[in-house]
Amino acid sequence: MATFLHRLGRGAFRRRWLTLLLWAVVLGAAGVAAAGSSGSSNSNITLPGIEAQKAYDVLGEKYPAANADGASARVAVRAPDGQKLASAGPRAEVSALLKGLRGSSLRVASVADPFKAKTISADGTTGYAQVTYKTKPAELTDADHSHLDDVLEAARGQGLIVEASGSALAPAEASSSAEAIGFVLGALILIVTFGSFVAAGMPLLTALLGVGITTSAITALTTALDLHSSTSSLATMLGIAVGIDYSLFIVSRYRSERALGHDAREAAARANGTGGSAVVFAGLTVVIALVGLAVVNLPILTAMGMAAAGAVVVAVLVAVTLVPALLAFAPERVLGRASRTKSARPKTTGVKPPLAERWAAFVLRRPWKVLLFSVLGLGVIALPATRIELGLPDDSTKPTSTTERRAYDMLAESFGPGFNGPLTLVVSGSDPAATKTAVGQLQGSVKDLKDVATVAPATYNPAGDTAMVTLVPKSSPASEATKDLVHTIRARAKDVQTSTGTRALVTGTTAMNIDVASKFAAAVVPYLALVVGLAFLVLILVFRSILVPLKAALGFLLSVLASLGAVVAVFQWGWLKDLFGLETTGPIMGLVPILLVGIVFGLAMDYQVFLVTRIREAYVHGADGRQAVIEGFRHSGKVVIAAALIMTGVFAGFIGGDDTMIKSLGFGLAIGVVFDAFVVRMTIVPAVLALLGRRAWSLPGWLDRRLPHVDVEGEKLGSTAPALSEPAPREADSAPTR
Repeated sequence: MATFLHRLGRGAFRRRWLTLLLWAVVLGAAGVAAAGSSGSSNSNITLPGIEAQKAYDVLGEKYPAANADGASARVAVRAPDGQKLASAGPRAEVSALLKGLRGSSLRVASVADPFKAKTISADGTTGYAQVTYKTKPAELTDADHSHLDDVLEAARGQGLIVEASGSALAPAEASSSAEAIGFVLGALILIVTFGSFVAAGMPLLTALLGVGITTSAITALTTALDLHSSTSSLATMLGIAVGIDYSLFIVSRYRSERALGHDAREAAARANGTGGSAVVFAGLTVVIALVGLAVVNLPILTAMGMAAAGAVVVAVLVAVTLVPALLAFAPERVLGRASRTKSARPKTTGVKPPLAERWAAFVLRRPWKVLLFSVLGLGVIALPATRIELGLPDDSTKPTSTTERRAYDMLAESFGPGFNGPLTLVVSGSDPAATKTAVGQLQGSVKDLKDVATVAPATYNPAGDTAMVTLVPKSSPASEATKDLVHTIRARAKDVQTSTGTRALVTGTTAMNIDVASKFAAAVVPYLALVVGLAFLVLILVFRSILVPLKAALGFLLSVLASLGAVVAVFQWGWLKDLFGLETTGPIMGLVPILLVGIVFGLAMDYQVFLVTRIREAYVHGADGRQAVIEGFRHSGKVVIAAALIMTGVFAGFIGGDDTMIKSLGFGLAIGVVFDAFVVRMTIVPAVLALLGRRAWSLPGWLDRRLPHVDVEGEKLGSTAPALSEPAPREADSAPTR
């Protein structure tokens, strides 16, 4: 591996203009593809195989005119100043609103009149109109969204209080502020770390290129694959973080190789052979964790995992090809003025060692105390994770500034807290008479349940063999009482199904959310076992040790459980919620824990590879166990600290967004990086290595003979590297000075 990447880096350094041109072509092609796509995403989560989805499938088959997959909007309307909607003035304004809704788009299939549909509240002040479309949400155009917004705004201008929710509304525009915050923080940290604007600019430039390619590709595929609206945000979040970090590691290694006396071309090649090897294997562990999401068999997770894995692959490819080429444009300026003049200064004695080296020495002096304190601290922070409640966000979790949240509150106030989460009972069979009997039994069985507010009359399809029954709970959609009600109704539906031979299912948004959350919860442990097992094998190859990969996996479990505990404390229990701009708290979105497990694991292995490969490199070259730790921290500690701070800043920038999932995921990833990088890798790792000594690097002989040697440390470069006499590019060809 090191030899191959050495040649690749040397070739990219020599053909810097060609390398730059090829990446520019890739970016341009991705941009053209994105420009030709509408890029419309959806915010719905579906899951084949669960009961709620099976019921939707039955409705789509038996009620084709209803188009269960079609977009919809529920427009809530309230009369002004306590008036009644049936009064002359408000009623005329409602009629104008309905007319505008029908003509807002050729894609509108129907608009239900609240007076005819009897969707007026008991006090007569509030009602709602259901708007259904002929097409899926992703197929609606910007013009469709704009027409709907204009109609609602016109009604507001007439004095009505009008709000709307549903899949037909325009998806919230992704804010670029998070990305901007991440880049600004990353730039500041890089400048402090390198002391050079040129060196700091290279990781930022490569990260921008990688994220540009990835997001353009996702935009081009969004409509065709009906991707979830969070897919691009997750890929961008990861792309920025790993893009900066991977380039940072190679640039840092280049500066180290120059300090050892290598010329620019050979230093770039060696940096690519050693640092690039660590980047490849670090990226591989992240990709394993993300691609592994596919085995959970959740389509949304598969899509998000594949997109994020693609961002990581692009970041790795950019780092090992474009970074050496960029180094050729500024081989001297990337060193920084202080580094270039250091050799001319007289050496002084008593210079204080770097902070990372001093910290390693501190840990090595008292490994047992540091280890126990760190493990206990993370264990205490992880305790809230034992009380985690999973769910899916609804309009009640959105900011009060959104029309969806205002519509939710308006309808809950006028129709009851359970109105926003109705359940749909679907009864289907081959015999219409049996279906009718089953409907009667089911309605009679559930109408007296204590949490049931209303049970509507059944609506039959033209053939009479399928019926829909709408049931409104008394409790809010995300409450435990509603979850218990769904389970109770399903138990009674099975009894009806057994006695009549018909199929009885429960669906609706609330039931779908409950099913998806349950599926997520059941998938976490198998997924965790898969990715940890695969990455364990990869790390055995890298470190040629059993104990070091085992320690890495156990350390990851500590950091991910602690980050989950912090997420529960803030987003579920509401601790410090004002500090993070939370208006409401509630169950943790089911996607968050499993994504947190996958991404934190991948990033944890990043730091493990970056730090421990340098420790092993020192050990392979003759240092004893403790001295190898000191050497590793001396050379890589500063880089790992900078990388962790950059990732923390990038992820923390997403906490300020409006999307509940991205907000909680950004917080979880930011705190997870802090725990893993600074507590596990920078503290627990040296403590454990000090206690294990040489045993840490032992590998059974039979296994050592069977494993391939990947040479991450670059042991073979000493004999295979070309001579150092080839000239570096002239400074006239280099990038602008800092």
